[in-house]
Amino acid sequence: MNVNDFDFHLPEELIAQTPLENRTSSRLMVLDRSQETLEHKHFYDLKNYLKAGDCLVLNDTRVLPARLFGQKSETGGKVEVLLLKEEGNDTWETLVKPAKRIKLGTEISFGDGRLKAVCTGESDHGGRQLKFIYDGIFYELLDDLGQMPLPPYIKEQLEEKDRYQTVYAVHQGSAAAPTAGLHFTTELIEEIKSMGVHVTFITLHVGLGTFRPVSVENVLEHDMHAEFYQVTKGTAELLNGVKEAGGRIITVGTTSTRTLETVANKFDGKFKEDSGWTDIFIYPGYTFKAIDGLITNFHLPKSTLIMLVSALASKDFVLRAYHEAVEEKYRFFSFGDAMLIL
Repeated sequence: MNVNDFDFHLPEELIAQTPLENRTSSRLMVLDRSQETLEHKHFYDLKNYLKAGDCLVLNDTRVLPARLFGQKSETGGKVEVLLLKEEGNDTWETLVKPAKRIKLGTEISFGDGRLKAVCTGESDHGGRQLKFIYDGIFYELLDDLGQMPLPPYIKEQLEEKDRYQTVYAVHQGSAAAPTAGLHFTTELIEEIKSMGVHVTFITLHVGLGTFRPVSVENVLEHDMHAEFYQVTKGTAELLNGVKEAGGRIITVGTTSTRTLETVANKFDGKFKEDSGWTDIFIYPGYTFKAIDGLITNFHLPKSTLIMLVSALASKDFVLRAYHEAVEEKYRFFSFGDAMLIL
């Protein structure tokens, strides 16, 4: 399976740079897998495709304002740091630019010294282990000094931090937003609940894998980065009940999908309370055990995410949908439009 099989042409002007004022006014392309038909709707039309007894599963991770700008304490040279994973004892796995200037023992200062970090480890591709030194509460300092870690294809400055955060975000820990969830408002969720649709949450902290391209020609040789997930007992019991009653489980985002498929694979198609690290890689040929439908954004060419979507629908159908999205001038990626696959 060649990575180029998942390529498509995307004009740069279709990459959304800013969020829409109203989260639910983004467009929604609806894919019917059995008929291989497409419809063009808006996100607020989502409720017309749900029915009582279905269950929406959302990822309640909260994005850290994980991009920090500082200076080397010795020279004053500028340094950019992206926090990726907390390793305990005030130590983090990070990406640093320019990494070649940050060696073991290098100290970096942020916010006129209110927060400092010392390099305690080095790894490939700009990876550095940093131990932070501070007075007070780390996350309060991060809220004050950090910026949202927007993907590199977004060039505009984000005016409101919360627009790169879902309205139901709770658990701090992500290096990027689970962007399919950005389209929801509290009001839309309540409307959906009032229809008899269950709404439940899992947690998956989005990590380094989001920023890592597929760099091998053979898809099967790609190495997925592990991410932490958690499914509560209440969510597991609800999902088992929905399945038994014949309802549909519809995940919001590839992160929710990967979490549920990880758990279902582990427990023979059932859901149980569970947490751990997943590096599941879903591509065409995969048999889904957990989900019946997916709400997702439009993804980068040749990415693991478009491969996951192509496993749920067929690759040819998905690429046809992407080509039509380009022709119809849909907005792409994090602040872009959405797709519903049923």
